[in-house]
Amino acid sequence: MKRIFFFLMMIAGVFPVAAQVKLGNNGQDIEWYSKGKAYIFSPEFTVLYSETDPALALKPAGIDKVPYNVPTWKTDASKADYHQQRINESVAGDGFDDKILRSKKEIRTASIYHVGHSVTIKPDKVWAKGDTVYFHFANQEGFSLQAWLVKSQPYPAMGFLLTPRKQGYYSVGYTGAPSFEKQETTESWQPLVWTEKRTPDQPYLTPAFMATEPVTLVSDGVNSLGVLAHPRYLPFQPLPLLDNSQFGVALLNAKAQLQSQVFAPIPGGLHSFMKAGATFGFSFYLLVTPHTITDTYEQIARNIFGFSDYRTNATVSMNTTLDNLIDYAKTHYAWFVDSLKGFAYSTDVPGAVKNVSSLNPLELAIIRDDKELFEKRAYPLMEFMLSREKFLFSLDSTQKIQSPSRKLRGPIAPLSELGVLHSVFPGNDYLYTTLAKREFTKTRVRNLDVEEKGSNWINALFLFKMTGDSTYLTMSRKMADAYLEKRVDQRMEAFGDPMISTHFFWPTFTNNWSALLELYELTKEERYLKAAHDGARHYALFTWMVPAVPDSLITVNKGGKAPMYWYLKSKGHQQMYYPEEKVPAWRVSEVGLTPESSGTATGHRGIFMSTFAPWMLRIGYYTKDDFLIQIAKASLVGRSASFPGYHMNTERTTAYEKPDFPLHEHKAQSVNSFHYNHILPMASLFMDYLASDAYIKSGGRIHFPNDYIEGYAYLQNKFYGHKKGSFMGSDQVQLWMPARLLKIGDIGLNYIAARKEDSLFIAFANQSAHPIQTTVTVNPVWVRFPGNTVMTVLGEKKQEEALKDSSFTITVPANGQTAVVLKGAVVTSAFQDQLLQPVADKSRDYLSISEGNAKALLFKLGGYGRRLFVYLEDDDTKWSSVRLQYRIGKSKPAVISKNSYPFEFTVAADRQQPVFFSLILTGTDGRTVRTKEYELGQRTISINVKNR
Repeated sequence: MKRIFFFLMMIAGVFPVAAQVKLGNNGQDIEWYSKGKAYIFSPEFTVLYSETDPALALKPAGIDKVPYNVPTWKTDASKADYHQQRINESVAGDGFDDKILRSKKEIRTASIYHVGHSVTIKPDKVWAKGDTVYFHFANQEGFSLQAWLVKSQPYPAMGFLLTPRKQGYYSVGYTGAPSFEKQETTESWQPLVWTEKRTPDQPYLTPAFMATEPVTLVSDGVNSLGVLAHPRYLPFQPLPLLDNSQFGVALLNAKAQLQSQVFAPIPGGLHSFMKAGATFGFSFYLLVTPHTITDTYEQIARNIFGFSDYRTNATVSMNTTLDNLIDYAKTHYAWFVDSLKGFAYSTDVPGAVKNVSSLNPLELAIIRDDKELFEKRAYPLMEFMLSREKFLFSLDSTQKIQSPSRKLRGPIAPLSELGVLHSVFPGNDYLYTTLAKREFTKTRVRNLDVEEKGSNWINALFLFKMTGDSTYLTMSRKMADAYLEKRVDQRMEAFGDPMISTHFFWPTFTNNWSALLELYELTKEERYLKAAHDGARHYALFTWMVPAVPDSLITVNKGGKAPMYWYLKSKGHQQMYYPEEKVPAWRVSEVGLTPESSGTATGHRGIFMSTFAPWMLRIGYYTKDDFLIQIAKASLVGRSASFPGYHMNTERTTAYEKPDFPLHEHKAQSVNSFHYNHILPMASLFMDYLASDAYIKSGGRIHFPNDYIEGYAYLQNKFYGHKKGSFMGSDQVQLWMPARLLKIGDIGLNYIAARKEDSLFIAFANQSAHPIQTTVTVNPVWVRFPGNTVMTVLGEKKQEEALKDSSFTITVPANGQTAVVLKGAVVTSAFQDQLLQPVADKSRDYLSISEGNAKALLFKLGGYGRRLFVYLEDDDTKWSSVRLQYRIGKSKPAVISKNSYPFEFTVAADRQQPVFFSLILTGTDGRTVRTKEYELGQRTISINVKNR
């Protein structure tokens, strides 16, 4: 026994000083001491056996307020505890698997302990040899078992070897970790949905392919404890799926206590069928850490799975990707339906369109000085967002999938979006403030069937930013502090929280940390940053840290075929072809991404819409949290050369990396889903990341004021370009990044650019772990250097040199930034200046018309012009046709006719003349109604040349 004690004390040497491990109870228990507390790990195993196939199948768990799929098995009636869920017909489309949701009714169990026959055993002998402690178990009727504990770093490893004595389906669970009553814990975690103090209502198993780390954790407020599957059982190839999952982890034990457990193999899964005399081995780590659960998650990621700053630009820079994305968004391949003013959503809902926000194309049109993008995407989406009832719009009144609307009962734009539009176009003071204040008093369903209450601390914050009325800021702080007390200071014990009634996308499972960061950046009050940091750390639990990325090449696109996503195959899509190639494994790793949602995690493994990345960058910078900064980078950098589609799902491929990947018709896409309404939000994501990366790499010295793009689900980003910022000591600098502004010799560099008078400012960000020296050429289409141009490298020691032409050499340190200013530049810009020209215009811009329940809006677009937009809330059940008769100033009247729904009209208005108009409505009963003549836009122009 002395040898055993000595061995275990050597194990303790790999832990913090506070941790000590030894054997107790005559060698039957492993006693672990950490931070003054003792924990008992018993060498106890539970072996499950089923003579026949238990028919493993994923089924909806039936958790209140949360769609989530869990493993279930066939069982006898006495053990049946799974009740087939009735699935609403609106729950359908991409990501929802009918084989899971709508399979036939069977007698099943969702409890791992109710699968077949089970026996729990403990050792009758213990001895040590070298670095290993062995545990001997008495032979059982159906099997024999051996187990051992090995000194290893950073945690001791336990392994077992099962030898069946009869043929059948087996699973071995380690069930000897310390157990706790829920009230004894401060927090626990089981991937994917059980976070904070939310715990399973029965012993559900999380299969390996659904575990962002293969462990469950329990914290008593002093230490976190867990049982962690060894990485070798979660290989990089093939892509993890249920069919190749070799184990599962659980949190709730058979006594309804919280206890970290691992079961291998999964009953009815890979390797579970065994013949008599065969052997099955498995190993796992035992851990006790003096850290919180989120810190332990980071420790496991780094120490076991090797997470680090592992990505760089793979085939192109992020700026090239952004250029290609915007080019793609203008093509017919992006499937923008002009007549419906939205992006097709036929991947999920046939015949529907769906938009996220008008702010994405508006921001990009401003920053990129892109008139075409404004006219073809931004302005139509502004009309959509102010008129539609829901983000998902379908003229088909019988369509039920994802609960679309065909009504024009807007605005669907969140209050925050109204505030940003007001900030960009301050002339529309009455229009946006009237709608925003109205939304503050309402409850509205914008997406799916989720109700949103208007009167909350987030909307109060944006009303303050919009109006400058400090009453709203006081209200926001007061409500936000109450939110912190109820939602952040207390861990959630059940699903639902003070602002979220149901859960689906991951932001609903954490506190609203992006909005809390907005409040912090406005007030600089540390409690809001602390809460945002806590939310971001918990959000990290949804990011993949597995499988470990091998330092090797892997073969993809075997036989010249790209993967075929089963959902698209079922819809008749065609196979895509890309050359077979060998690439470094890191390029096709999901580490840093998240699955889509609780309800679709089984099919959408890693989504590319990682809009959380810039928020994590900033929070990581403010709190000195490198883990968040590295997750942010891992989720976005080096993943695509254009729009990559939505997700990884079946196997690893480089298809997403190809510039032409999205340039195919819808039915010619086979690799993954295309949600066309995501294209421009992804472009905003890239812009936000580039600006945030420059901000943190410069220590805050490159800063552009920004606003909030709320969108829906997880599609939040910052909005840039409408306000001038600071650049390494220069103020009133305008962010300006037109298409292909720079040609850079090394793809490892990203950049942001800005302008002021005759100076062009550029910040180069190195995404690689080595210094880069390369040549940069400025595109003469956008900038000319007629002579006497001076390049100054900005920083503590400024360096100046004369430029002979439009090219220069730059050196950027590893993972660092170099900023320059080119003085003596002649910039070609027209649209950006026009749109942002501050024009004083107090004319009337909004009115309601009783006939047809019509609304008339006058969009004031700075120095660019004005637009009249009129729409009817009444539909074609009441009116068969509608005519708009209008005249601008004293011009001759003109008429626009609409003989089909939706009844809406757009008129390009003069900057100085008012618009006079009336409506002529023809009812389905043949009667005609004519309104009086209305007027909008009577004013006197006064141009304010003062800087914004």
